[in-house]
Amino acid sequence: MIPVCHLDDLPEGESVRLSTEPPIAVFRTGGALYAIDDTCSHQDASLSEGWLEGCFVECPLHAAAFDLRTGQPSCLPARRPVRTHRVSVDDSGFVHVQVPADAEAAREGSVA
Repeated sequence: MIPVCHLDDLPEGESVRLSTEPPIAVFRTGGALYAIDDTCSHQDASLSEGWLEGCFVECPLHAAAFDLRTGQPSCLPARRPVRTHRVSVDDSGFVHVQVPADAEAAREGSVA
């Protein structure tokens, strides 16, 4: 699990980008937290910089949209989904994201 931020530091309707490999975006919308790979599957654009509407984020480059709950694209030009990640909040209110083993290893390697 990677610590993200305190829940109070991520306002409703906002996102934060994690510098993992690959990058991950964490969104707070509709009272829930979602995490997906931050890079659009159509072209290399940061989804955390896109437009958030409900449970969907629109890529800022070509307007491909993704469902934050499933990672599935909801319109063209994207055809491939982005990965989703489990998000949890600990007892102290800190947000954590569970990442794939390869991203965790890359993060630990960059810290050393």
